[in-house]
This record gives sequence, structure tokens and C-alpha cells, in this order.
Amino acid sequence: MPVQLPFEQSHPLQVPPLQQRLQREGPVHRVRTATGDPAWLVTGYDDVRSLLGDDRLGRAHPNPDLAARTNRSALFGGPMGNLATERADHSRMRSLLQPHFTPARMRAFRPRIENLTAQLLDDLARQGPPSDLHTTLALPLPILVICELLGVPYEDRDRFRSWTQAAADIHDQERSEQGLGELFVYGLELVAAKRRAPGDDVISRLCRTEGVGDEEAAMLAMALLFAGHETTVVQLGLGALLLLTEPDRWARLHKNPDLLPGAVEEMLRLPGKATGGIPRYARTRFVLHDVTIEAGDLVLLDSAAANHDPVAFPHPERFDPQRRNVSHLTFGHGIRYCIGAPLARLELQTAFAQLTDRFPAMALAVPLEGLRLRTDVLTGGLTELPVRW
Repeated sequence: MPVQLPFEQSHPLQVPPLQQRLQREGPVHRVRTATGDPAWLVTGYDDVRSLLGDDRLGRAHPNPDLAARTNRSALFGGPMGNLATERADHSRMRSLLQPHFTPARMRAFRPRIENLTAQLLDDLARQGPPSDLHTTLALPLPILVICELLGVPYEDRDRFRSWTQAAADIHDQERSEQGLGELFVYGLELVAAKRRAPGDDVISRLCRTEGVGDEEAAMLAMALLFAGHETTVVQLGLGALLLLTEPDRWARLHKNPDLLPGAVEEMLRLPGKATGGIPRYARTRFVLHDVTIEAGDLVLLDSAAANHDPVAFPHPERFDPQRRNVSHLTFGHGIRYCIGAPLARLELQTAFAQLTDRFPAMALAVPLEGLRLRTDVLTGGLTELPVRW
């Protein structure tokens, strides 16, 4: 009988026990999604990594109305794009966005991220303990950063945050569709404003790009606005929790800041996430480990499980900032590798460099079992993170 998703997760950092069991039992599993639809779940590192860049899989479906879904979100719950033009559309999207996230642009943006982080930590210090690290740092920092990068007014944050949260709702499709629609209308308003008074920001540069119309610019800008803050909010919260659950980790980073880049990679890899996998649809019939996958089947590439594959990561449960040789799959792989990965790494490295330096005695202010993960939106994450120092 197929396993029912989502996996139950009682601990905000540990891999769900059923996910671990499936990985031990084999590389491909028949499952049912939260909507009751059939799908294939792939859990092994090598398979997930290979299939993330496999042309036999895509996000589009030949008959979207009949396609299996992962959830009710209008954003990622079902098929996306046109089957015939999906590859060309994706290539165009990357060609338009990649220039705005080059290593050189990120290096130039580093001082501003450092300054924004310092300001938020000044506020945290003035507020005094105990304080919620989610609302004082993890939430506002990515929003401030993406607003400055895109040229979005920070004072609009409550508006667009409510729309992105609605769009990511995995239970209420009508709410998700409404949030997505509101976000697009907001994007059109921003594009119109940038055409009237351009600045030195991503939306203004998109508006100046030959062949990019208002709707395409708005769609790209709002995709960046959503992806550019939602996932980083989650990673900052879980990363902080990962360090604070073992005080020696925090102290070690305070004493050895050179370990920070490796520690950030472990923060991205290690927290157990019951995501259910990255959705793809088979473009053709093929065989994977003696399992026949038919054209149109939903295939879930479980990068969270792959990040804990003991074949790829010896002692995968261990936090090891000096881990070498194998790259995690949190940002994907291949042609769909996350464009914003350099920005996310920069934010995480900056935040934890300053946190461990300025607050060497920071600790959790509540028992670990008192913390809760969100289960109503795509990205998940903590609802709060009370700390003291």
C-alpha cells in the first residue's frame, strides 16, 4: 500500500522516521500525496541529483487538469508551464535573471547586507532578552535585502508578505490563487513605477531589457520577491536552532569564524525537512531501478532525504563544518539550480558571523519541544524562536 504524505515530524530538526525507513528500504517508492494523488518518491542522493537535471522530467504536464498534485497551492501544487515550450521558457527566464546574481554583484552588495544585519542586531541588543529571533532577524533581514535588491518599497512588506503567504497556502487553493493574483497586480504596479522613474535595481534593469514587456517583468520580479525571502527566512531560523540546540556549536563558531562557510553548508543540509520532495512530471516513459515510470507520472525528488543519504554523507546526522567532497542538494542541481543561492549564502554567513560575534552567550529561551513548525505553507519553518543571552 502506498505511503501517505506528508511525513509526520515531531522534532523541528530531525529527519522524519518514516522518511529514514523508506530510504533504507530502497531508492524509489510508491506514495500518495496530501491530495490523495499517486506519485513516485525518490530518496537516494545519486538518483535525486541525476534526476534534477534529467530531460525526461519537467514541471509541465501534457494534460494539466488531470495531473497528480502535491497540494492545493496554486504556486507549486501542480504542473507549471507549457509542455511544448517549457525548456525554452526556462532558458529565457534564467538568461534574464542570472546577470543580476553574479558573484561580482553579490560581492558589491555584501557591505549593504552587513549594514542591514548590524542595524537589526542593534535593535535586538536594545530590546534585550528574552527576544524572538524569528521576528527580530530571520524574518526582517531577507525582506530588507530582497526589497533593496529588487527596488521594492520596504514599507509595503506587510502587503506583499500577506500575499506570498497566501500564495504558498497548501490547503486552500482559492486563497492561494487570490494571493498569487494580488502579487502579480502589485508587480505590474511596481513595473509601471519603474518605467516612470527607474533606479539602480533589478526591476528597473528588467524594464530596460530589450524584449521584456510589463507582464514578463512583473512575473519575474514577483517570483524573485517570493523566492528571495521566503526560503531564507526558514533557513535562518532553522540554522540558528541547529546551532543553539548544541551550545558548543555556537561557541565553536564564535572562537573559530573561519568555520562559518562550512557551518552554513551544514545548516542548509542538516535540518530534517518533511517537504515530500521537489515535484517533476515524466515527459516520457522510463525505468528507474526496475520501476517503470509512465509519461505524465508525478515524480517527487526528495532532496531533504538525499541530504541525509549515508552513502553520500557519512554520519549524516552529524553537524560537521569541515565536511568535504559532496555538495548538498538544498539549492537543487543542474539547469534548475537556484539562481539566488549566492545571495542566500551571503545572508546566512553575514547573519551568523555577526550573531556569534556579538552574542556569544546566546541560548534558547524555551525548551526545544515547545517550538513549532509551520505546516500550512510550502516553505514551512519555525513560527518563533525565543532566545536569551
